[in-house]
Amino acid sequence: MAAMILDQATTGAHSAESFLAPYLQESLPWLYADSMWWTLIGSVGGICFGVRFIIQWVLSEKAKRIVVPDIFWYLSFVGSVILLVYAFHVDRLPVVVGLVFSPFLYGRNLVLLHREKKRLAFAEEV
Repeated sequence: MAAMILDQATTGAHSAESFLAPYLQESLPWLYADSMWWTLIGSVGGICFGVRFIIQWVLSEKAKRIVVPDIFWYLSFVGSVILLVYAFHVDRLPVVVGLVFSPFLYGRNLVLLHREKKRLAFAEEV
């Protein structure tokens, strides 16, 4: 096992469990490079995605009711995009499938949020 991990780290080869590497590694070698930067990218995505709940919790406690601030949706979108890119680096089917739709869902929520703000701004003008 240790030899396989060492071989993967030195050659950039991925195990048989990889499902995208055979198709993408040649054209996107940076995606499969083993480096501390990928750990940092994954950590930043996880922090963005996780801190949104802390912000939502603190604001809800302060208001004594459920509050979902706009920043919640921005952090959801940014965090999910970063985590999806990291998932492609990890190259495990369950991880990618679990994250692939999130940016679209959070992006759609941002579109709806902006439409609502425009509608309210227009209603105030009238």
